[in-house]
Amino acid sequence: MNWANESSSKDFILLGFSDKPWLQTPLLVLLLISYTVTIFGNVSIMMVCILDPKLHTPMYFFLTNLSILDLCYTTSTVPHMLTNICRNKKTISYGGCVAQLIIFLALGATECLLLAVMAFDRYVAICRPLHYIVIMNPWFCLKMIGFSWLTGFSNSVLQSSLTLNMPRCGHQEVDHFFCEVPALLKLSCADTKPIEAELFFFSVLILLIPVTLILISYGFIAQAVLRIRSAEGQRKAFGTCGSHMVVVSLFFGTSIYMYLQPPLSTSKDWGKMVSLFYGIFTPMLNPLIYSLRNKDMKEAFKRVMSIIFFYKK
Repeated sequence: MNWANESSSKDFILLGFSDKPWLQTPLLVLLLISYTVTIFGNVSIMMVCILDPKLHTPMYFFLTNLSILDLCYTTSTVPHMLTNICRNKKTISYGGCVAQLIIFLALGATECLLLAVMAFDRYVAICRPLHYIVIMNPWFCLKMIGFSWLTGFSNSVLQSSLTLNMPRCGHQEVDHFFCEVPALLKLSCADTKPIEAELFFFSVLILLIPVTLILISYGFIAQAVLRIRSAEGQRKAFGTCGSHMVVVSLFFGTSIYMYLQPPLSTSKDWGKMVSLFYGIFTPMLNPLIYSLRNKDMKEAFKRVMSIIFFYKK
């Protein structure tokens, strides 16, 4: 009997921190603040990158895609989490759980690939500046973005199918805030090792290969930057790449911890906190990191704001 036939008429109970009621109010406030900052920050980046002609470059095209992705990523989980915290019956329908799982996995995998694409863009800009316009032409950029989104959703469909087809023998209590692979696997009443092995293989492809390519790209970038004689040039290059490396470290570090180990080996509460970090707090930090550490973004934001206020007058 597969999961779909067994569960389609039942709701799942999302436990979250139900055993720690004193955490509900602080968590509600924290989620509201982070979600508000995420929306404002990512919408601001999209607006500035679209409205300012000086930012119509591959780097900011990819950054706009990252902002769109992060906005959708958090929206797939946070609104329902906020609703559940405010009510006694913390449930999600089977269809809602399936949709949440597919979207969350797809956008997470897409972000892994998109961060690798952004690293490649920085590699070409710093290591092969004379060929940058030729290599990073609009058609090539679109193909890389299309590949990232298509691969992300394909991976999600495969991992979701494997997870959802595991029998759960009537188990409905998901010990998590939202529907995620490690938490759903714990509901299974069958041997999950074969499925875990397949999911581990897909996770290696989506997590380790992109992060390896990113590290290789930044190895070449570091060598190229150290050869720059101008201190100002070095500072600008390290500033731009440093922002990207902070984002990469936060997102990949927590995702690898969560997905590249057996579900049962993860501490119950610690696993929830890690999921909150890469699923909610990292998308909130991305616009702050890219805007506060990026001189071009700050100047473009001032220009766009001045234009907006001018037209209002």
